[in-house]
Order: sequence, then C-alpha cells, then structure tokens
Amino acid sequence: FALLGGHPCFLTSQDIHLGVNENTRDTARVLSGLTDLILARVYSHSTLEELVKEASIPVINGLSDLYHPIQILADFLTLQEHYGSLSGLTVSWIGDGNNVLHSFMTTAAKLGVHLRIATPKCALNSHAYQFGTSLFLTSNPVEAACGSNVLVTDTWVSMGQEEEKKQRLKDFHGYQITLQTGSVASPDWTFLHCLPRKPEEVDDQVFYSHRSLVFPEAENRKWTIMGHCAPETILGAR
Repeated sequence: FALLGGHPCFLTSQDIHLGVNENTRDTARVLSGLTDLILARVYSHSTLEELVKEASIPVINGLSDLYHPIQILADFLTLQEHYGSLSGLTVSWIGDGNNVLHSFMTTAAKLGVHLRIATPKCALNSHAYQFGTSLFLTSNPVEAACGSNVLVTDTWVSMGQEEEKKQRLKDFHGYQITLQTGSVASPDWTFLHCLPRKPEEVDDQVFYSHRSLVFPEAENRKWTIMGHCAPETILGAR
C-alpha cells in the first residue's frame, strides 16, 4: 500500500482486540471514518462478514478460517506466468481441507482449472459442475497427483489447532509431497505452497527443486495485494 503512495496502519490483535474490548460493529464504523480501506485477517469468517456489513469503506478478506482469496489470486498469477494459460490445467491439492483449499474450490472451476483433492476430510463444492470442470476427491495422495500439472499443499496445523497437532500429524502421515508423489504427475508438474512450510508437508528435494514455484508465488502476493489496494480499485468499490 505504501508503494502506491498510501499510508498503511497495521493494527495487530494486541492493538485492536477486535470484538473484545470493542464490538466489531463499532470498530468497523470507527475505521470507516479514519481510513479508506480495510484489509482484514481474522479468525472467524463471521467477523469479516460483520465488518463488511457495518463498514462504509471497502473491506478485503486478507484471510479467514473459511477462505484465503488473496493467496489464491497469487497462486493463479504464478501459474499463469509459468504455463502461459490456466485453462485446462489440473491442480492437485494434497493436505488439509482448510481455507486455502476452499478458495481453490470456489475459484479453480471459474478459470477452467480441474481440481484433484487428497485429504482425510473434505467437503464437495458444487462450483465445479457449474463451470464444466472436474473435481476429484480421494484420501490417497498418489491417486490425487496422477496426471496433475500442479501439486499443492499447505500447513497441516492451522491457527487455533495447536492442541490438535499430535493427532493431525498422525492423520496426515503419508501426505508428504516427494519426488515419488510427482512421479505419477504430468511431466511438466510444478509445486506450490503458501508458506511457511514444514518438512513433513514437502521434502527438500521438491521444495528447493526447479519444479518449485513457491518463491515467485510469495512475491506475487505483493502484486495481487497492490492490485486490490490501487486507488482506482478502492474508489470503484465505493
């Protein structure tokens, strides 16, 4: 935002205590009078919905427990740059059925991208059938990777799940992405991870290989956020 000439104000949970010392409704109205844009990273998606309802300025979902749309925009920008086109690509998600996966499920089909999912638990999304792409669900990582152009994973232990770590590591045993996983994928397969990465999620041979797009992916978060925060975007949303 500063690179665009704006004046960012970073409010951590310790600064603002959203919904604790002051209810979300009041906070949304105060920020509407002090700023031109809210980019909110929250735990509960319902908090984001209340911010949108009560604020008189644009609100961007920086992250919630249900969706992570800005990350998905960076991911698809990265794939567009690498492959030249998104239409017809197959992406395999191997890991937790979390907010990043939810955003993949609601976005991939609209871009003509096929999605294959391997997770111990996941929910079917109807968007794939509306846009003529395929959505394949399995609990077998190798089966999900078969023929895929892109292998993707994320943390197995999200914020608020720290007490479940031991059980979750057990549940996801065998889900680590390795060169063996990629051996059944398309010859041009690549790898994405939104970071930070843990070794149990993907090994070094994949993470630091020429197939890994994680660092261009990380850089592209800057450009996609800047696109959202451009003055023309803000004014157009008002």
